[in-house]
Amino acid sequence: MSHVVTIETKVRDLNALRSAANRLSLPAPTFGQTKLFNASAIGWRIELPGWQYPVVVDTDSGRLNYDNFEGRWGNPKELERLLQAYAIECATIEARKKGYTTSEQSLSDGSDLQPKN
Repeated sequence: MSHVVTIETKVRDLNALRSAANRLSLPAPTFGQTKLFNASAIGWRIELPGWQYPVVVDTDSGRLNYDNFEGRWGNPKELERLLQAYAIECATIEARKKGYTTSEQSLSDGSDLQPKN
């Protein structure tokens, strides 16, 4: 049985992806073929803290390929942090293209915003 997960997202902007990695003090994305547990993927490789295998981003399709074995090989929170940072960087880039300035405000307890169910 495969453990590889594919998320269909819109991660298409390489500059925003690079900025997100930089924001999180992650190594810069590198392009190539990457081996996951029992598969491989081609795209931009991102190393997340504590993950056994990297996340591979296909910026043409917007897909993320990774294998964290339902959290056993990597905390899903790290992927959530990357996607949140990517969204912030995309919004900032688009705002600047239109001549707007942006600012950020962290929560007082330093936590991320969580949607309410």
